[in-house]
Amino acid sequence: MTGTTSELAVREVTLGVEGMSCASCVNRLEKVLRAAPGVSAASVNLATESARVAVADPAALQAAADAVRKAGFGVAEDEIKLVVEGMTCASCVARVEKALARVAGVSGATVNLATETARVRGLRGALTAEALIDAVARAGYRAHLPQEESPAAPVRAGWQAPGEGALLIVGAALALPLLLPMLGAPLGRDWMLPIWLQWLLATPVQFVLGARFYRAGWGALRAGSGNMDLLVALGTSAAYGLSLWLWWRHGGHAHAYFEAAAAVIVLVRLGKWLEARAKRQTTAAIRALQALRPDRARVITLSGERELPLAELRLGDRVAIRAGERIPMDGEVEEGASSVDESLLTGESRLITKQVGDSLIGGAINGEGRLVARVTALGAETVLARIIRMVEDAQAAKAPIQRLVDKVAAVFVPVVVVIAMLTCAAWGLWAGDWERALVNAVAVLVIACPCALGLATPAAIMAGTGAGARHGILIKDAEALELAHSVRRVIFDKTGTLTRGMPEVLSIGVSAQLAESEVLQLAAALQTAAAHPLAKALQARLPAGGLPVASELRNVAGRGVRGEIAGKQLLFGNRRLMEESGLAVADDPEAVARGSTVSWLAEIAPETRVLGWIAFGDQIKDEARAAVEALHGLGIDTAVVSGDSHAAVKQVAQALGIDELRAGVLPEAKVEAVRDLQQGGRLVAMVGDGVNDAPALAAADVGIAMGGGTDVAMQAAGITLMRGDLRLVPAAIALSRRTVSKIRQNLFWAFIYNVVGIPLAAAGLLSPVVAGAAMALSSVSVLANALLLARWRPAQE
Repeated sequence: MTGTTSELAVREVTLGVEGMSCASCVNRLEKVLRAAPGVSAASVNLATESARVAVADPAALQAAADAVRKAGFGVAEDEIKLVVEGMTCASCVARVEKALARVAGVSGATVNLATETARVRGLRGALTAEALIDAVARAGYRAHLPQEESPAAPVRAGWQAPGEGALLIVGAALALPLLLPMLGAPLGRDWMLPIWLQWLLATPVQFVLGARFYRAGWGALRAGSGNMDLLVALGTSAAYGLSLWLWWRHGGHAHAYFEAAAAVIVLVRLGKWLEARAKRQTTAAIRALQALRPDRARVITLSGERELPLAELRLGDRVAIRAGERIPMDGEVEEGASSVDESLLTGESRLITKQVGDSLIGGAINGEGRLVARVTALGAETVLARIIRMVEDAQAAKAPIQRLVDKVAAVFVPVVVVIAMLTCAAWGLWAGDWERALVNAVAVLVIACPCALGLATPAAIMAGTGAGARHGILIKDAEALELAHSVRRVIFDKTGTLTRGMPEVLSIGVSAQLAESEVLQLAAALQTAAAHPLAKALQARLPAGGLPVASELRNVAGRGVRGEIAGKQLLFGNRRLMEESGLAVADDPEAVARGSTVSWLAEIAPETRVLGWIAFGDQIKDEARAAVEALHGLGIDTAVVSGDSHAAVKQVAQALGIDELRAGVLPEAKVEAVRDLQQGGRLVAMVGDGVNDAPALAAADVGIAMGGGTDVAMQAAGITLMRGDLRLVPAAIALSRRTVSKIRQNLFWAFIYNVVGIPLAAAGLLSPVVAGAAMALSSVSVLANALLLARWRPAQE
């Protein structure tokens, strides 16, 4: 880490330390810190898990942090988000990142041109927003902390100064009379305005509309670098200055280039205005999510219902939600029943029935019934807030492909300035036409604007993540979105992912004495007091009518249950319970083939006999086969990895046409299974929903969590499906392929404008006016191409 002493706010810095457990840790860490280069004093506090060090310079601070890590402890880090104003191109992004990286305590900085934000990670206690803002200012830009948003506040993107549109109209009105006479040239007509009038029209455009280019260009020069604004300022100033010199030398008969300077400024400003409008469309997904948050809630108190601002809600409050209202918070239904529309949150088009005990998601729309719910989550902990945070993080992150752009941008502007100087020298020295030389150099400077290069990747990422969010596919980071397009094998967990996750009654076997309905009723009566999944499966299958009364119910741990019904002692349980009771039971071949769980019903007094059996199984989800077929259609192999028996896993794999199966895999061994399936360099995606799937989701190249699963799985995965529709798995991969295709198209167009345009301008085949139009068109075309992703829809919709 580099930096100057002035970048360190204080000589004494408190670092957060993770992993200390005893006094010996404190003593060892203090000894290590005091031996670090540049550290003059150190004291460690176990209670606050911190170390206070006196350092001489930023290098000493980094040495102290390294010493903590080498001693076997962790160094706590914070992340600060900044809004950065004044960036116009990829070169600006590179310069701001470089300035932030030089601040003492910073371990990483990512700047996004499309969202105009910076995310900075650094040592807790050493990282301050003030130091970061100062560093950005020294680089020639403005930065500030994001403002606290109200619940319905729109996300900031594509900000424009008040009156930008009016200023553009005035600029265009002044530049148009300068450009219209050019139309007469092909007709042999000279419609040029008097040179004094050209100067009068061009000067306000140059120094009022063009003032932003001078300010930003000067800031770049002070920082020792260049950007698009500097290129525009140099180019238009050269054209304007040449026009003044020609006027002075040739008087009223001079052929000036005022129209070129004015047109370039107006066109560039128009391009930036269109660009800002397009940026707002790429953030439509976040704005739509933010708009779901109501401002107020109707809280039930002892004195009745009372409307309160959302900020005043507390956990445990009871909130009334009328028909047609948006649900203001996450909660649990305590009274009432209704149907709820969660489509904007989960992508699920059908209404979801809610009754007592069911959970509610803030932002969803209540249907026809009145609900009373208890608040279970507020603010940043709500599902909606987490969704917004995930989408924002993904849109602000950089895809790996962006690294190439960053490297190019770092040297782009200096190279362009050199090319412009060589163009001027070549035309002036070899052709002897210094007027033409300067005009061609201006064209080189103008067409070489790298703003399209800076927008190519983030614009596509923002549009892709936004399109996914609208259809229930939450992409946690840009790397997952980019990697998913190369996935060649998808691994599924079985229970809760390919199957519904709850056992159901699949078949019933009976003896000669009883019918199926009687076996079912007796088994359910014995399970009356039980709450485990098999009991619920029995209750769900019961025909209409009452149950016989069971008494003396007793659970037999790990085996089943026993009880008395109508004077008969009955058992209902597994093979072990039957054998311990002296009963011989035979497996049903069909149930064995399916890998079903079988429980037997038997009478042990006054007679001893088997009355029947019930086979339980986990039903395959309706859409699972369509999802597997869609993956095969994309050229992707499939596999299932599960801890269930081989028979159960095989039955699911064969029913769905899955290519490979691994059964009896313990949770800790799932990671090894994923790594084994990654052999040969094939990118693997893992789809799961449980806590036991989290390590495998993290180990896979792309982790895909089912939204109905656990928070742990969702945190470990790069992509979360907000509803349990497996068809969203191939949809997410298809979206990734479409997004990466747009990134590549954008980069092609961004590069091709410069690869083709710069040589043409240097050869004198492009006027500055045409160069300015092409440069503005490059940015707008890149954004327009990215926005085509907004029309993407999953194949099943």
